[in-house]
Amino acid sequence: MGLMTFLRNRAGFILVGAIGFAIVAFLVGDAINVGKPFWAASQKVVGSVDGEEISIEEFGAKVDQNLQQFKQQYGGSANPQMTAMAVDNAWNGELATILLSKEYNRLGLGISGDELVDLLYKGKDLSPLVVQYFGNPKTGQVDRAAVITSLKQKASNPQLKQQWDLLQTEIEKQALQQKYANLIKNSVYVTSLEANDEYQNRNKLANFNYVSLEYASIPDASVKPTESDFSDYYNENKKRFDNPAETRTFDYVSFSINPTKEDSAAVKAQVEKLAGDFRVSKSDSLFAAINSDVKIPYTYISKGKLDPKIDSAVFSLPAGSFYGPVFSGNSYKMVKIADVRFSPDSVKASHILLDATKMGGADKAVKFADSLKTLVQNGASFSALAKMYSVDGSKDKGGELGTFARGQMVAEFENAAFNGKTGDLKVVTSQFGVHLIKIENQIGSSKVAKLAYVEKNLAPSSKTKDQAYKKASKFLSEVKGDNFAETAKKQGLTLGVAERITASQGYAPGLDNPRQLIRDGYAAEKGDVLAEVYQMDNSYVIAHVTDINPKGQLSLEAVKKDITPMVINAVKAKMLTERIEKAGASNLNQLAQKLGRPVMPVQNIVFANPIVPGAAQENKLIGSVFGSPVGKLSKPVDGDHGVYVFTVNGFTNPAPIGNTYKQKETMLQAVAQRSLGAAFQALQDKSDIKDNRVKFY
Repeated sequence: MGLMTFLRNRAGFILVGAIGFAIVAFLVGDAINVGKPFWAASQKVVGSVDGEEISIEEFGAKVDQNLQQFKQQYGGSANPQMTAMAVDNAWNGELATILLSKEYNRLGLGISGDELVDLLYKGKDLSPLVVQYFGNPKTGQVDRAAVITSLKQKASNPQLKQQWDLLQTEIEKQALQQKYANLIKNSVYVTSLEANDEYQNRNKLANFNYVSLEYASIPDASVKPTESDFSDYYNENKKRFDNPAETRTFDYVSFSINPTKEDSAAVKAQVEKLAGDFRVSKSDSLFAAINSDVKIPYTYISKGKLDPKIDSAVFSLPAGSFYGPVFSGNSYKMVKIADVRFSPDSVKASHILLDATKMGGADKAVKFADSLKTLVQNGASFSALAKMYSVDGSKDKGGELGTFARGQMVAEFENAAFNGKTGDLKVVTSQFGVHLIKIENQIGSSKVAKLAYVEKNLAPSSKTKDQAYKKASKFLSEVKGDNFAETAKKQGLTLGVAERITASQGYAPGLDNPRQLIRDGYAAEKGDVLAEVYQMDNSYVIAHVTDINPKGQLSLEAVKKDITPMVINAVKAKMLTERIEKAGASNLNQLAQKLGRPVMPVQNIVFANPIVPGAAQENKLIGSVFGSPVGKLSKPVDGDHGVYVFTVNGFTNPAPIGNTYKQKETMLQAVAQRSLGAAFQALQDKSDIKDNRVKFY
């Protein structure tokens, strides 16, 4: 990839930033309606770190950039979950930039001019970004002369200078991050004693017998924990109840807008009529473009790209056939097969892209492409002409595009590349300009079909939607915070619960599009019924804020419901321990006889893997075993699944550690990796971070 591609990406970033800001302005536009000036500071600030504000203009652009990357990575269009990921990713990036910059200054870290030159083109280890933009994809080698030439050209090219400034900023940022990471890694170490302990923990074997009484032997209903029981468990496990961010819990009821039987019958009748018209249509591609709810390009596709229910049938039919309508998923599908042929699986090609707008129109650009084609046919270098005339980022590689499969290029380009033959030169016009294409190689061969595809979704009618909305609105007018659950029950509605929802969360149980609901919920108070009817994909929703858990240590009351099963087990542990102690046995066999329980043997258990066969993971039991003498009856141990009493039969010590250095190196890698995350978390914990994202997203 050349620097021009990088420049195009950055230019897109700036444009996307402007669009992103316009979108965010719309989202917060309700502020105007209540008399607050839009340009007030609170409406422009997404958050702050130790007083350093993060503006919505810059943040919105970064969110959009992340969203575009996720769409490319995962495919499909943006959804609430993907958007929430993009917002979180951008936020974490902002935190890292601000917090780490302060750390660099505090520690005196920087990148000198000589270091930057080494990273750009002179040093042995070039910046990974330089390798990415100037490296040969096959060899990994960087054209250092091309880097130097580009750097010289920026003095007379303002656009190139701007792009290089952005690139150098990123290079310095990466280099500083690496320096800081090395400082952290070099500050941790592993002692020989720690290495030996780790070796023992993974290799020393224990053999023991145990008798257990499972918590499941006592019905939960028979156990009534006291307030003291709850307090004891809470105080012993306080560290577990640290809440890293404020959360809110909502009760909600849904009013379905799924299609009724009448809706289904109406859609089926519409589809049958549509199928009749489709069969006799004279312009298949136009008919599909107008009538299909799902747009599939009118071009050749390979087997496996359609719904499985119709894919195999379509590819077994000849050209001119009509198939469908078939109902699959939640839609009717029908296909008209325009052509069937065998085609390459992939193509390797190069191209020269001409900008028709700068050449006086498409006609002139096509004529110029034809003249370039003639030059190549007469022996001129395609690569040299691409470097001279192409406006695409591939020009730096002589127009090389690599190998691509169907579906990766625009239709006009794809048809030319796949329908021609190796060695052909093709001139085609697409939305990007005029291309001179050179087909370098065609690989493989498989059946493809050119299809006109129509898909009609089974959707609810306006009448169904209106009826559901009226029911939801009626419920909203009747309900109050103190009777939400009671009113829902009286009306036979199912009460849904979305627990511990964070402000930036993009999903919630049972809610497929919850962002607006969550935003409004964070502007409400505990006990409020949200004043809006929220539309999800298949329902209207009314919601009620039932709980607010602030950031920090959660109270006993806030976690009481969650810890109840563990508290019940703690009470059971006391009951079972008392039963064991009353048995008064002097050895394990005697205890087993008095309790009516079997003695269970366990062989070759290691401390680092505390899994007891038949009893799952029991950390406390295995820890007690490795801390006990051989042959002595243990005291009762309350584990995760029951209470245990054991006798150690013996230990098998491993051979002395052969290579302490290797053991320490292995451990050091893990410790160093954890230390980086711990250092960044410590920086966050010590900073005053204000997060206002919920006002904008």
